[in-house]
Amino acid sequence: MLLSEQAYRDIDREIAKYPADQKQSAVMAALTIAQGEQGWVSPDVIRDVAAYLGMPPVAVQEVATFYNMYNTKPVGRYTLTICTNLPCALQGGTQAAEHLKRTLGIDFHETTPDGLFTLIEGECMGACGDAPVMLANGKHMCCRMQPEKIDALIGELKESA
Repeated sequence: MLLSEQAYRDIDREIAKYPADQKQSAVMAALTIAQGEQGWVSPDVIRDVAAYLGMPPVAVQEVATFYNMYNTKPVGRYTLTICTNLPCALQGGTQAAEHLKRTLGIDFHETTPDGLFTLIEGECMGACGDAPVMLANGKHMCCRMQPEKIDALIGELKESA
């Protein structure tokens, strides 16, 4: 078994939300749980989730590659996803992205040499009024991310690493 016992218990809890003959409906939740534990959705994770849910691996692969919330390549300890869609871009999202690139010394979909940060260009996060918006580790919404707030966040994350 690739994942921890706790991860499988969490997946079982998600499976229980669906009729017994439709446990494949928990595929997105299972991938999220696996990614949370493993850091990314590797080919081994895809095969493991597929076997656990009784699905063909290609069906799980299709889900993992369709949605941008799944990392199908290794990522840094912290992922920083910055929205550059038009509303955020008009409110400084593009400048915030450029600041992140300069500060971290990487481009989108790259990881810093120390393995701490991966920078991702994101789609709309539904918080246009709080632009520029950034999502840290796919869970923590950061709003009005001007350079000084970006620098403070990066400093905090480095200290906690």
